[in-house]
Amino acid sequence: MRKALVVGINQYAHQPMLYGCVNDAYAVKAVLERHSDGTRNFDVRQLTASRGESVSRSELRARVQELFAGDAETALLYFAGHGYLDSTGGYILDSDARTGDEGLSLADVLTFANASRARNKIIILDSCHAGMAGTRPAAQQSELSNGLTILTASTAEQYAMEENSSGVFTNLFVDAMNGAAANLVGDVTPGGVYAHIDQSLGSWEQRPVFKTNVQSFVSLRKVQAPIEMADLHRITELFPSIGYEFPLDPSFEPEGGSPHPENTEKFGILQKYARVNLVVPVGAPHMYHAAMESRSCKLTVLGEHYRRLVEKGRI
Repeated sequence: MRKALVVGINQYAHQPMLYGCVNDAYAVKAVLERHSDGTRNFDVRQLTASRGESVSRSELRARVQELFAGDAETALLYFAGHGYLDSTGGYILDSDARTGDEGLSLADVLTFANASRARNKIIILDSCHAGMAGTRPAAQQSELSNGLTILTASTAEQYAMEENSSGVFTNLFVDAMNGAAANLVGDVTPGGVYAHIDQSLGSWEQRPVFKTNVQSFVSLRKVQAPIEMADLHRITELFPSIGYEFPLDPSFEPEGGSPHPENTEKFGILQKYARVNLVVPVGAPHMYHAAMESRSCKLTVLGEHYRRLVEKGRI
């Protein structure tokens, strides 16, 4: 069982109005509910407040507590709205909060998550000062239970920015979940999502924060893999040992003048590997030239990684 609580609050009675949080919540809900092939992914409950609506602190707290209750395989919290920081810690704000410290404290959120029996607990916050999540203010020490991952839009000292009626962070998060952060078997993991967002934001912009205490990353979503699994599994056949160089000649190139069907079939797979940075030609600028000049190709560092995964039966 995989469940998610997606919260987006634009409407605030005593704080400045926001404009992109509800849109962000709908976008995140859509990308979480189903894998790219249409099969079911997360069972999503949504909590939003547009103009004229509100989300109370008691409701927000109860829904977060309910999310992390039980023994789900994965429990995911996404929040977009105002955040607040003072000497006692960080807060995410409900619609009615008069002051920042009247919101739901990140310490409470962390308590619910740390006590959860869910195997994977994921907290994603697109709010100002959210980088404080998972840290005790006095000691500046992280306190994450096993299986807990936190991804935030900004550090404890920074604001989370909106742009074109969407959070900058959430826009990148949705892009990552749609496949920009997928690995070669089509899994989108929290680590991959963070790497995509981190690379997309410059050094002078808001900086995402990633904290985790896991033994292995959970897949948040499955997308179409950039290479077919059957082709990937042949990597140990084509490269039987570490550092092996696969010899080529003109018979591998379909346009080479003397193509051999078995060789051109293998060359087609090697070219697929090259397109996803698993293979590079040796002593030639392109795979075509390596074949026509009877050179070779070899695995990249990434290619060697996937060769070992296939060899050990991990994929």
